[in-house]
Amino acid sequence: MNSGETFSKRLIEEAEGAIGYTFKDKALLKSSFTHKSYSNANGGENNERLEFLGDAVLEIIVSEWLYASRPQAEEGELTALRQQYVSKTALKNLCKKAGFMRFLRFTGGRQNLGSKTVESLPEAILGAIYLDGGMEEAKKFVGRFVSSADAENYKSLLQEYVQKRTKQTPRYSVREENGKYLATVQAMDAEGEGEGESKQAAEFAAAEKLYRKLTERS
Repeated sequence: MNSGETFSKRLIEEAEGAIGYTFKDKALLKSSFTHKSYSNANGGENNERLEFLGDAVLEIIVSEWLYASRPQAEEGELTALRQQYVSKTALKNLCKKAGFMRFLRFTGGRQNLGSKTVESLPEAILGAIYLDGGMEEAKKFVGRFVSSADAENYKSLLQEYVQKRTKQTPRYSVREENGKYLATVQAMDAEGEGEGESKQAAEFAAAEKLYRKLTERS
């Protein structure tokens, strides 16, 4: 969108479809997609305050989820995982995957929108959902996007863990068997195996096995 467009009923429905939540207060939805450049030129509220709120809500939701879902994990692993989920990269990927940017109201060209705009948009949306539907709806929003990135985080965690200690990277091998993919990953004189419907899914599963094995050993 840009300064010459407004939120039509169709665009509101499309935005809510991308988010996976129907707002009772449509003004909150519009504010969450309003860049400061647009509000400066046209008046109204932008999404910076919602971003501030959403940042805090995201951290508590992810912290609670990790605490409950990983009872054996120690503080260091929980902290590292949480950082993966709330990092700028994770938020940017979420925004791009969901297609949120096409609903953003702003003035000037897209070249004037920095990376912070992309990273902060999911937080603004989360803040709006929290105000409109409460913590349970906020958790549902986070869950829809965080769960799909869960396995990917173990591959990143494994690589960081191994590189920090050996200056090397994990070695993956994948084979197809009976319609499924079986992956093996090796690092630090240990290995993990996993299977999945795709090569990538199998590698993610193997990475989780090896990461848990190495951290438990240490």
